[in-house]
Amino acid sequence: MLGGFRNISKIPELQKRILYTFLLLAVYRIGAHVPTPGIDTAALAAFFDQARGSLLGLFDMFAGGALSRLSVFALGIMPYISASIILQLLTVVIPHLEKLSKEGDAGRRKITQYTRYGTVLLSMIQGFGIAIGLENMAGPSGVSIVIHPGWAFRLMTVITLTAGTSFIMWLGESITEKGIGNGISLIIFAGIIARGPEAVVNTFRLISTGEMGIFFVILLFVVMIAVVGVIVFVESGQRRIPVQYAKRVIGRKMYGGQTTHLPLKVNTAGVIPPIFASSIIMFPATIANFIPHPWMKAFAGYLMPGTLVHDALYVAFIIFFCYFYTAVTFNPEDVADNMKKHGGYVPGIRPGKRTAAYIDKVLTRLTFSGALYVSAVCVMPGVLMAQFNVPFYFGGTALLIVVGVALDTAGQIETHMLTRQYEGFMKKGRVARRR
Repeated sequence: MLGGFRNISKIPELQKRILYTFLLLAVYRIGAHVPTPGIDTAALAAFFDQARGSLLGLFDMFAGGALSRLSVFALGIMPYISASIILQLLTVVIPHLEKLSKEGDAGRRKITQYTRYGTVLLSMIQGFGIAIGLENMAGPSGVSIVIHPGWAFRLMTVITLTAGTSFIMWLGESITEKGIGNGISLIIFAGIIARGPEAVVNTFRLISTGEMGIFFVILLFVVMIAVVGVIVFVESGQRRIPVQYAKRVIGRKMYGGQTTHLPLKVNTAGVIPPIFASSIIMFPATIANFIPHPWMKAFAGYLMPGTLVHDALYVAFIIFFCYFYTAVTFNPEDVADNMKKHGGYVPGIRPGKRTAAYIDKVLTRLTFSGALYVSAVCVMPGVLMAQFNVPFYFGGTALLIVVGVALDTAGQIETHMLTRQYEGFMKKGRVARRR
């Protein structure tokens, strides 16, 4: 692996791409500390201290702490992700979008343009909702968060937050095009990693005050390493269905006759299911916190992470969205038809509908295993925090994103080095990339 890092310095183009990526990520982190005008930052920080574990806390994690400071990047990249998911779901429903998705690069560029428009629209709606909500909020001491409420503040907030999200969207696309790829994922990765030093400092503070023992911290670190190892192992895992292509004579040449495989990932849906599940569960809990009624407070308490009701609903929603998102993004019938058109078949299975049914059967079993794995990783932090009062949040959606993006980035760098005949991070250059 050290040899692979040394080989990076031998490729000037790869050096430029990595440097360009770091510069844009630095711009993103600087912008996350530029506050939106008209906000009492002290009152806002105190309010978010009480909102941990709610939907606001989830969005603040993906924004790298920008939402709790209400910076110009407060909305983060979530509107872009939401617009992308909405377009993917509409592709199944609207024939025009389905036709565009099958037209190659031209169709993908058109869908990307629609995604940008949707991102701006969602940013304007969310920005206006945040402005209205902030005007009705106050810190624990009763100090209003908004200094001068009114339409001037609302308009300024909508313009600022929409421009910030549009700029982040441009940063992500620039990293994908001119950097090392996976721009949107790297922005989320940078936002989550940026909160790591704070967690480490808090851990050392608890050790110094005697609230946590040194042996318990070592045990926690060992468990964290084990969880990361499990995630790397499962995210790189594939179920390979053998595919045989028959020989075909076209003109005077013979084509086909080769054996290959159809790779199916264990976790096809990625991190989308836990994001959706968290949003659905935390939304009513967040609304209930704003209603000053004992019943609503009790209802919100049942939906807090670590409770039995929350964990049961969380696992159920994760399993549901794993199947739902896999069905949206992977169509066994299309795969079977493409194999049949090119003379491919699964040994022992008839081409066409029988092949589609077989792929669907394998994918269904594989998705169930992946859903259980995602559920275990996501529920573990809440259980530890509730049972052992562990403040270091080392699991869940954040860890899945961090490890997954790290694997993707390593795969991108590996590809650049192998195409120039340099040895990569692994001896045989087999760092798997997610698709």
